[in-house]
Amino acid sequence: MSFSEFLVKVDDFVWGVPLMVLILAGGIWLTVRLKLLQVIRLPLALKWMVQEEDGGKGDVSSFGALCTALSATIGTGNIVGVATAICAGGPGALFWMLIAAFFGMATKYAEGLLAIKYRVTTPDGRKLGGPFYYIENGMGKKWKWLAKCFAFFGACAGLMGIGTFTQVNGISSAITFFFDSDKTNTVNIPFIGEYSWTVIIASVLLALCVGLVVIGGIKRISNVATIVVPFMAIAYIIFALMLILSNLDKIPMAVALVVKGAFNPAAVTGGIVGTMIVAMQKGVARGIFSNEAGLGSAPIAAAAAKTKEPVRQGLVTMTGTFLDTIIICTMTGLAIVITGAWKVEGLEGVTVTAYAFGEGISFLPERVTSFILMVCLVFFAFTTILGWDYYSESCLEYLSNGNKKIVKAFRVLYILAVFIGPYMTIKSVWTISDIFNGLMALPNMIAIFALSGIVVKETKDFFDRRKQEKTNK
Repeated sequence: MSFSEFLVKVDDFVWGVPLMVLILAGGIWLTVRLKLLQVIRLPLALKWMVQEEDGGKGDVSSFGALCTALSATIGTGNIVGVATAICAGGPGALFWMLIAAFFGMATKYAEGLLAIKYRVTTPDGRKLGGPFYYIENGMGKKWKWLAKCFAFFGACAGLMGIGTFTQVNGISSAITFFFDSDKTNTVNIPFIGEYSWTVIIASVLLALCVGLVVIGGIKRISNVATIVVPFMAIAYIIFALMLILSNLDKIPMAVALVVKGAFNPAAVTGGIVGTMIVAMQKGVARGIFSNEAGLGSAPIAAAAAKTKEPVRQGLVTMTGTFLDTIIICTMTGLAIVITGAWKVEGLEGVTVTAYAFGEGISFLPERVTSFILMVCLVFFAFTTILGWDYYSESCLEYLSNGNKKIVKAFRVLYILAVFIGPYMTIKSVWTISDIFNGLMALPNMIAIFALSGIVVKETKDFFDRRKQEKTNK
């Protein structure tokens, strides 16, 4: 058995039916107990997303914390992850991505709320929180081993999965596709293989840029994310809307393929991909990769927000899943299905999405659409690398009881992982990332179920107080 085959078997085991059911059941359970909060309270959440709270205490603004979380979620998952999900599971994978995102909004709300409720203040005055603290402080000291498991998997996910390899690989693929698609300017690297000079230069520059930012910690990461994330998200949405509006007549057919493919993939793909379970597996796994609902990463950023109300930050945190998956991933998915890019042989990863935009926006030269997509992907992935550095450092800080030397050594390893990321194969990179994502989700979802009663009580008390305050005015 080859190493790649071994990874696939581990991935299939981790992302088997039990874990998918656990994550979806958690979102459904919270949706019912919170009485469709992700729908009813969404307008308020979007309002608070850009409105600062008076008297809040923390390291960064609520919007800054959201942008840090979005910087980690709006990345290759939105452009490359959607493509890999649809290519592996058919158009129906997009349906399961959206289902996971809808219920995931309730999960994300619970994560943000618990992050603030159980966060701690470090000796140097910083706010630190996340699943490791709400497991230990919410569930009790006897569950500290579970918190340690989450922190270990989180550090590994940042160093060897979602935080580095997948993002850098996506960046290098996009840059190579644009500047050297024929791979004519190559060099043979001993023991590694033949690579384009474009990849080598990109890996060096990217590692340098990441190093300059991550050394500044959460405040510098937040400052960069607050500027880059909103600008690039809006730019990509406009770009995707251009494609959708140019192909309005094909939307009904694309929607029909997505819905039909969710329950009977073979009828849509002609047997090219597997069963409904495969479509569900790829859709849920890539959906969680994209928006991280249930993963437990976003509450690490949420815990640094300047706020005194757990419910308020929970609602702000929830908007991340709405923007990331329900808006951006849907647009990418429709672009791929409308143009049939998922069926073109020889394409994988970012090249699928690049082909879709090149075909779908016919009034622009293909070179222009490829350039725009490359720029969006580079910035999305770059900010994701920054966000996940903070996540994984926080996990390691918890594991090492705040040992600064260990955290600094990890930072060097993280920058090194960014440098070597382009030289790994796309399939192996995404499989490793999926495995660590699943291993992170398991302890976090156990905590979400265990603390769901507290989430419901805090929510009810908050809105009762708010209602009473309005009555007294």
